[in-house]
Amino acid sequence: MANPAFTNNPAFNGKGVPAIPTPSADQLQQQFDLPSAPDPAAGAPMTVDGTVRTSLGTFGVLLVGAAIGWITVSLVPLLWIGAAIVGFVLALVNIFKKEPSPALILSYAGVQGVFLGGISAFYESMWPGIVSQAVLATFVVVGVTLALFASGKVRASARATKVFLIAMVGYLAFSLVNVGLMVFGVTTDPWGLRTGVEIFGIPLGVILGVFAVLLGAYSLVLDFDFIQKGTQNRIPRKYQWTGAFGIMVTIIWLYLEILRLIAILRR
Repeated sequence: MANPAFTNNPAFNGKGVPAIPTPSADQLQQQFDLPSAPDPAAGAPMTVDGTVRTSLGTFGVLLVGAAIGWITVSLVPLLWIGAAIVGFVLALVNIFKKEPSPALILSYAGVQGVFLGGISAFYESMWPGIVSQAVLATFVVVGVTLALFASGKVRASARATKVFLIAMVGYLAFSLVNVGLMVFGVTTDPWGLRTGVEIFGIPLGVILGVFAVLLGAYSLVLDFDFIQKGTQNRIPRKYQWTGAFGIMVTIIWLYLEILRLIAILRR
């Protein structure tokens, strides 16, 4: 026989059996909208602040390497050229590695810094003041791109990314052909086709330089988009190194393109 204390309680359906409350549609939606709990096995998630700190650390190593390259350019002239080759190899290793390696990324930053310091010193000896101009212009491009992305006015899209990849392949093909023509003596111009060809009186290198800067700006948008989505999706914290590496590669490329563009303009 059921206990009256239970059967008379509405929570037990009047039958001595606990009632199972049926949630409403609104309650179900509220539960569905709640953020999922982080997976303890995956470790701490990626954050924007963490990526910024990691990026600052890698750029600190880059600056140390740049100082070494700048100081030793006259003592060991081939050091920065060797650093360029090693840096290119490390870049490929980091790009094709499935998971980020902090040691390899920091090694890339240091070696690439030596290359940047050496080539910057070479440009500075030819065109005094060009390095400070290129650094300032690079900061402006990065700052404007970041501001536009943060405001939501510029976003990465599938179509824009597809056009970007096609343009990158075309620009790389031109660069390889231009270097080949210079190596085999087809053109004696120090910049090859970049200054040997003019369009409406404007050196081709200036037009391509502006085009390359735009490509670099969109590459930054892709880097920012990766960091934003990685943070939203709470991917593992180790991918902060991937975000930092991507930003560093893009900014180095931007700086070199701007450096060459200013040199052609000052020629």
